[in-house]
Amino acid sequence: MAKREVDIVVLSDVHLGTYGCRAKELLQYLKSIKPKSVVLNGDIIDIWQFNKRYWPSTHMMVMKHLIGLIAKEVPVYYIPGNHDEMLRRFKGLQLGSLKITNKLSLKLNGEKVWIFHGDVFDVVMQHSKWLAKLGSVGYDTLIVINSMVNFCSERMGKGKVSLSKKIKDKVKGAVKFINKFEATVCDIAVDNQFNYVVCGHIHHPEIRAVETEKGNVIYMNSGDWIENLSSLEYNDGAWSIYRYADDAVAQEIDIDKKKMKQSPKELMASLLTELNMKRKPVIDDGELKNIEAA
Repeated sequence: MAKREVDIVVLSDVHLGTYGCRAKELLQYLKSIKPKSVVLNGDIIDIWQFNKRYWPSTHMMVMKHLIGLIAKEVPVYYIPGNHDEMLRRFKGLQLGSLKITNKLSLKLNGEKVWIFHGDVFDVVMQHSKWLAKLGSVGYDTLIVINSMVNFCSERMGKGKVSLSKKIKDKVKGAVKFINKFEATVCDIAVDNQFNYVVCGHIHHPEIRAVETEKGNVIYMNSGDWIENLSSLEYNDGAWSIYRYADDAVAQEIDIDKKKMKQSPKELMASLLTELNMKRKPVIDDGELKNIEAA
């Protein structure tokens, strides 16, 4: 099957290592595309909730696929979020075509694009991290319950429902938080003369023109791979939101069942083999025009 070519793919909030992560669907998506550059915009691995007793083969297969892209010298930029903030200590690390950075600045078709995870603008994260972690556990538990509800709902011939979305829509505080987050991000982006600002963190995919007192900016959020199964794609000079639910081609891609049955140890051995790649000391900035990582 011919893969769909994409100039830039932005993924965030995958949360590998949690029960809510939809790794199989993400793997199908990744296998359906041929990206020229990949931006992993935070919370890819959920170190907060990581448990060595729960690491399904599909989660390792996602990691293996990403390592495979690096082996093929596809530029991959990892921007840590709050759930994988431990990786921020490795800011500036380059391994082959992989680079770890806290934020990314691009210039595409003469317009400036600012990419970062977004947790730095979360008041709860900054002042009550314990509360944020407690909420994360509660959210993951809700997703597990939601999976059981949907299983029963489909057996009864009814459609899927999202409990967390219903709660967010009905709780004014959640809606207010999202709006305040987006407004803060856009104000700072305009102050720094960016035309586009790209975030993750709040699990709310969106592309929207925002007018501030100081100017206009396009706000974009890549969503997540727990509920929305979404990403941002840049192709032919335009940004768009990708949604797995609308992609019949990706949904038909078969995942190697033999690999799905492999133990994490077997997949890790295969992953280490992939890591024995041709070394490339520094990312060639020419592969993405006028890129600045900091």
